[in-house]
Amino acid sequence: MKIAFIGGGIMGEAMIKGVLGQGVARPQDITASDVDRERLSTLSHGYGIKASASNREAIEGSEVVVLAIKPQNLKQVMDDLQGQAKEQLFLSIVAGASMATISKGLEHNLVVRAMPNTPAQIGEGITVWTASDEVSQGQKEMAQSILGALGREIYVNDEEYIDIATAVSGSGPAYILLIIEALVDAAAHIGWPRETAMELVLETVLGTARLVKTTGKQPAVLRKMVTSPGGTTEEALHQLEEGGFRDLIDRAVVAAYEKAKILGGE
Repeated sequence: MKIAFIGGGIMGEAMIKGVLGQGVARPQDITASDVDRERLSTLSHGYGIKASASNREAIEGSEVVVLAIKPQNLKQVMDDLQGQAKEQLFLSIVAGASMATISKGLEHNLVVRAMPNTPAQIGEGITVWTASDEVSQGQKEMAQSILGALGREIYVNDEEYIDIATAVSGSGPAYILLIIEALVDAAAHIGWPRETAMELVLETVLGTARLVKTTGKQPAVLRKMVTSPGGTTEEALHQLEEGGFRDLIDRAVVAAYEKAKILGGE
């Protein structure tokens, strides 16, 4: 598969690494373009892929064009590529940018919109994606193979779910990382050495996630199982509930969702 990557940031590199690692594409079939020439050189030498200083040159002969750029750079890239697309599939991971916006900006209707997340860097990501009506089954399969190289992928028919995924799974790693930071800080505050506190917290987070996934039980059920009446866990959870923990999480996700819609021009 011939793939052009426009943008070589963290997620762009994760996708390049993933498709090469899973054999979806060969280094000679990948071309990358980025405004950061030093970054482009790093990608080219690090993965053996082709580099181009021109977006237009980068997409020539490609089957899939991945838009892995920041939202604020999207208009400039679309202006540059407007009317240049032929039969390529454009796969966008630009937060908030709707398929209608991309189709109009490129004057091209073959668009897939996806929202991966940062664990894709180690092949443990989760991506939610959808496609415009004009995208063929074969092109959907190409998109699926690219996104599947990042971890799990979920196809949805309604584009609205992409903005929701942006707020939940796209931004979600940052929420979990903040909780990890807070737990490590709290452990250090009551006397645990910070280095071992980190190990303790990480294994707790990983083990708990695996417990939910392996048992198939609802988190609330498992939480009640570990919460003894009058015990330490009950006291800790009481403090979290009193502090409005659930409400804060809800507000955070809603705020991210609304921001995603604003970025999309809604």
